[in-house]
Amino acid sequence: MSELASPGQLRMSFLRVAMVTVPLILFLGILSGALAGSGFGNPWFAGLAKPAAMPPGWVFPVVWTLLYILIGFALAMILWARGASGRGIAIGLFVAQFALNLAWSPTFFAAHRMGAAFAIILLMIVLTIATTLAFARIRSRAALLMLPYLAWLCFAAWLNHSIEVLNPGAETLAPGAGSTQVQL
Repeated sequence: MSELASPGQLRMSFLRVAMVTVPLILFLGILSGALAGSGFGNPWFAGLAKPAAMPPGWVFPVVWTLLYILIGFALAMILWARGASGRGIAIGLFVAQFALNLAWSPTFFAAHRMGAAFAIILLMIVLTIATTLAFARIRSRAALLMLPYLAWLCFAAWLNHSIEVLNPGAETLAPGAGSTQVQL
């Protein structure tokens, strides 16, 4: 067999890779958030003061679902680019930033460590920039799919920091404490 793969065969090959990466990234992201009790249903988080620009609670699962799908496709494009120079580094950077992504929710929502969560998200942003640049050298479309994720991470970092500033000492509050406001 000396024929090259047809465009249809190539598309199917890519789809097989994406059928693994997209659900896997989505599953792991949702699992991390669920195990950490992330979101407005978390009693500790519900009792915190939030910045005025805080989106409504329903926005977060919608946005994260879309972002996980996009980055799952971006990863599939890189995995599919066999033999591409820098592919191993790009995949390693993706795995590193995604591991931090999975660590953020438990750190913030379960451990109530807003400062540590902020450090995690800042490092995640740096690694995501590096990942995006590495992806761009291999597949420009994969890098483009990473940009909404990067933008949201920057917004999430701002939210993390703002919530921390608005709630000094919140890391020591018991879940469901209700309020972080000092009463005189």
